[in-house]
Amino acid sequence: MKLQHRLLILLSLLLVFGLTGCGSSDDIVTNVGELQFEKPLNIPELLEPTIDSDGTKHFNLTMEPGTTAFFPGKKTDTWGINGSYLGPTIRVSRGDQVSFDVENKLGETSTLHWHGMMLPPKMDGGPHQMIEAGKTWSPHWTIDQPSATTWYHPHLHGKTAQHVYRGLAGMFIIDDEDSKKLPSNYGVNDIPLIVQDKLFTSDGQLLEDDDTSYGTMGDEILVNGTYDPYLEVTDSQVRFRILNGSNARAYNVGFNDGRSFQLVANDAGLLNEAVTLDRVRLSPGERAEIVVEFEPGDETILRSFSSSAGIESGEFDLLKIVAASELTQSSPISEKLSSIPPIEVPENAKVRQFKLTMENEINDKKMDMQRIDEVVPAGTTEIWEIHNFGPEHNFHIHDAAFRVLDVNGEEPREFERGRKDTVFVPHGGSVRLVVEFGNHPETEDRLVCHCHLLKHEDEGMMGQFLLVEPGTESHVPTELPKKNIEHNDH
Repeated sequence: MKLQHRLLILLSLLLVFGLTGCGSSDDIVTNVGELQFEKPLNIPELLEPTIDSDGTKHFNLTMEPGTTAFFPGKKTDTWGINGSYLGPTIRVSRGDQVSFDVENKLGETSTLHWHGMMLPPKMDGGPHQMIEAGKTWSPHWTIDQPSATTWYHPHLHGKTAQHVYRGLAGMFIIDDEDSKKLPSNYGVNDIPLIVQDKLFTSDGQLLEDDDTSYGTMGDEILVNGTYDPYLEVTDSQVRFRILNGSNARAYNVGFNDGRSFQLVANDAGLLNEAVTLDRVRLSPGERAEIVVEFEPGDETILRSFSSSAGIESGEFDLLKIVAASELTQSSPISEKLSSIPPIEVPENAKVRQFKLTMENEINDKKMDMQRIDEVVPAGTTEIWEIHNFGPEHNFHIHDAAFRVLDVNGEEPREFERGRKDTVFVPHGGSVRLVVEFGNHPETEDRLVCHCHLLKHEDEGMMGQFLLVEPGTESHVPTELPKKNIEHNDH
């Protein structure tokens, strides 16, 4: 399907690495003008918990294979959670106690990571908390962070790209009193948008092609698992929670008619006040919440605009939005969105430096499950400097939120200034972060930081760190005892 588009992808990557070192935007992979917008956008089910006797909200998730009809007359082999593709939306409030039973029916080992969640490392679901085939993992924790659009996906070292690409992902929404002031009626004026690019064979099967330096770069777009989607809205203001769930592609999101929108939240929480924009860039794993104004009868297309070669190449129509002839009028957005102050740099903050390389290494090292790369006091705030000596990368830190201080020594763009947990790191560039870590000290359970271009992560662009009791950092060995990685086998 669209062989010429795949050839253009390969050509742009050859230009990046073989000729210019920075790429060309002359050849644009696109679906613009090709879609009919015939399928209603799928809205993932809002998963209802059972309430235990102590008030804990309990959720059941099952990872399982299935088939999905993305195209008429064709069934695609996929993986999903509580279904054939993607997973349900989980929605909780700050202060809730939550627990999960995550059952693995995939026929092979996987994990389930809570991306953006502040929680004890043992509950993180990273590469260390494996769920063997046929087994169940039962994490539990208390939601203790500001409102945010987080998400969940596998994190099995060496196979994360494959497992996510096949369909294992879902949104995890955290509410608090601040977020409830914005449109919050799920599926009506509060809409999740999981954007993913895919390659398909002529008979409709997913093509797992990671021969490029970045990994799989698709020429077809799915939104919430829907191909060729449209959405009817009935409110004058709609909040869209946009997640880049792709393996490698970045999106520069705006509207085909040039309309502006209000950016109200980044990865890790609400902004202090809304920012008016007409574009927001999302690299893999990043999220943004935007509020869009509609007039009766409006029609517009949510689009990703091409800005360069590499992971930002391509111009894609994502979703057609049609407003009803009569709309429910929404209240104006509050001038102050978040009561949480910005993350500030403390006096004498520790500075750590991380070098990202062409060989998909961090500080010239590949991931080693037995090696501790950094030891961090729990609950601390530090400065992390990320220096990219390779192609485009991004950087995600587990059990942490951060604010971008500068990019290449300059103030970050407006869409990068809020609370975040994943950041784009440009080719040959540097990013400085002030990082606020979770207050969950552990001496054995590790956390990771890594590039969220999933092929890069799988090839070893990941490091491990421990969160420990402040003052005990020097007593922690950097090599762990030789033992089996934790397997969840009940």
